[in-house]
Amino acid sequence: MDLPVLWFAIVGLFFVGYFVLDGFDFGVGMSLPFLGRDDTDRRVLINTIGPVWDLNETWVIVAGACLFAAFPEWYATMFSGFYLALLFILAALILRGVSFEYRHQNKHLAWKRRFDLMIVVGSAVPSFLWGVAFGNVVRGIPMDSGHNYTGTLFDLLNPFALLAGATTLLVFFTHGVVFVALKTEGEMRERAMRLAKRAGVVTIVVAAVFLVTMALVRSTPTSLVLSVIAAVALVVAVLCAARGREGRAFALMAVTIAAVVVAMFTAVFPDVMPATNDPANSLTVANASSGTYTLTVMSWVALVCVPLVLAYQAWTYWIFRKRVSRATVAQAAH
Repeated sequence: MDLPVLWFAIVGLFFVGYFVLDGFDFGVGMSLPFLGRDDTDRRVLINTIGPVWDLNETWVIVAGACLFAAFPEWYATMFSGFYLALLFILAALILRGVSFEYRHQNKHLAWKRRFDLMIVVGSAVPSFLWGVAFGNVVRGIPMDSGHNYTGTLFDLLNPFALLAGATTLLVFFTHGVVFVALKTEGEMRERAMRLAKRAGVVTIVVAAVFLVTMALVRSTPTSLVLSVIAAVALVVAVLCAARGREGRAFALMAVTIAAVVVAMFTAVFPDVMPATNDPANSLTVANASSGTYTLTVMSWVALVCVPLVLAYQAWTYWIFRKRVSRATVAQAAH
């Protein structure tokens, strides 16, 4: 495997980690209006991700940094062409982070409700727009010979990209609700399992339409196999949720997300950004990558740092593995 291909795989790995981990964060945030009947319920929901949400977001920072260093042409085209969508994502993530930190600074209910709304919006907007962005990567965008995006904002809001956005929104929501069931007990867990079952049915339908459409838009044998794996994992995850097996359901939701992300990457390979107007203008793994020296240095750094990051992430989840209950949250408030 040559270095550009290796780093294409590493970038994909970081996006897999980001969507799996921050995906359930987004889902928990979006579940506040559905599972949070009172302030204590909402605090329970927020506490399920309280120790890990900021750590989960570092994956997208690392993914962006790797993209910038390993594939500067890809980074430049994507971030200039999608700048408005990415700006909305950044603003939403800031709102969400601020809300987590500030909602408990005032005891007035109106104060908390405003920040709860910001959490919901700050979770839903990235969930949808990340799907739109990656949907356009798979579909391709119009580019000139200098790899500059030549379309408009409305070109990015095409039916396939919007379908991809709806899919990520629903998948992350279901993923997050299953995580709530995994991390809570009592009535909250039971409500989360019922919601996961209902949301899962809708998610299966929308995801099925998306996977079939993606196969028609752009596919390879590998991406087709991964799409089938994702579909099967999603169906079994919803069945496990319906039977109260939230641990298996959560693991299978993670498999679903990982398989879909890898399917998207393999669907476009060896391109990284296909051009819809002229295939000669497409960005490929070869013409978008940095030089051999840069990729070699990055590879040695990744060999040391990536295992450390994975070990620290695993340790954090192990430390905060206990379930959250209304009793413990209510007791902490006094």
